[in-house]
Amino acid sequence: MIAFLSPVSKKVLAHREILPLGTLGKQIDPHAEKEELPNLKGVKFAIVGIKENRGDVDYIGEDLCFDRYRKALYSLYPGNWNYKIIDLGDIEKGNTVEDTRFAAKEVIAALLKKHIVPLVLGGSQDLAYAQYRSYDNLGPMVNVVNIDNRFDLGNAELPISNKSYVGKMVVDQPYNLFNYSALGYQSFFNAPQEIALMDKLFFDAYRLGEITADLTTVEPIMRDADLVTLDVTAIKSSELSYKNNDSPNGFDGREICAISRYAGISNKVKSFGVYELSNSIESKSGAMLVAQILWYFIEGYNFRVADDDFDNESLFTTYKVPIEDQVLEFKKSNKTERWWIVLPFLSNVNNKLKRRTLLPCTYGEYLGACNQEIPERWLKARYKNEV
Repeated sequence: MIAFLSPVSKKVLAHREILPLGTLGKQIDPHAEKEELPNLKGVKFAIVGIKENRGDVDYIGEDLCFDRYRKALYSLYPGNWNYKIIDLGDIEKGNTVEDTRFAAKEVIAALLKKHIVPLVLGGSQDLAYAQYRSYDNLGPMVNVVNIDNRFDLGNAELPISNKSYVGKMVVDQPYNLFNYSALGYQSFFNAPQEIALMDKLFFDAYRLGEITADLTTVEPIMRDADLVTLDVTAIKSSELSYKNNDSPNGFDGREICAISRYAGISNKVKSFGVYELSNSIESKSGAMLVAQILWYFIEGYNFRVADDDFDNESLFTTYKVPIEDQVLEFKKSNKTERWWIVLPFLSNVNNKLKRRTLLPCTYGEYLGACNQEIPERWLKARYKNEV
């Protein structure tokens, strides 16, 4: 892993020295010297920058620098946190984009193996493919949640770019992708055939307005995610002062921080990546918003509650709802009052859901079932299981 990483810049290290006591900068252990990584023992979070943006369809030769985001994050005070954070520095551009993606995959996979949560600061979002591939040896199936105004499905026959990489997750071996959820998409940025393909693949797509109308709908989606990626262009351009993002619509600062906190609270999320960071985010407030997004993810992680020991029935209340010719079974945690819906095991097919027999859901979906409405996510999971 050390071969792929360059130290945190001397400017950030100098800034760290003048910060007040108690700030994150005084507590984060940085990769300060080449070939000398911080001690990984007891570490829970590792910041990793990936200075790759050649996968951007609008790439014009820009070199990336993440100093402003680090300075902003270092200047914040932690919450009542019990976990150690390190900053591993940056993965520099390789000879080719594929070299950089390989290095990113290896670094993230090494951290995951040590049960360390990577917090990725990335350039073009095609790097999310490397983040996804780092899970290849962790388990049979992976759920990806992408906070983005576009689906980024693209054409799997063409090279990967920041607007076309999810299709590669679907078709490339090993076939690990179980579900892909897109949060905050805007119809006018997505071709009708891509919207239709999302439905055909039984993937989950949530409009921007649907999410902002009720942010709590994000919680069960995040609860089922293994990795979360964020394209910062999903945020209003005015919130970031991002001169290359010309969309006036998107999540505001409060909303995106709340969504990030939901990602942190999820007991399953093992990595979090923020992509499309560039020198076009010129303002200090834009860098500070990115820092606060990471802060809220860490804050959420510190409030995780183990409530998914489904072997102990005494920890749950079970509700059975008859609908048409079947009975839907819901479980509510007595500890957190979070809800799940049972996905019945179908022994006559090659079942992909053996470790995912319970699907996170909301109380509203339970009430809908009581009114004879089958939850859409339950139907999609069943259809995928039968394909």
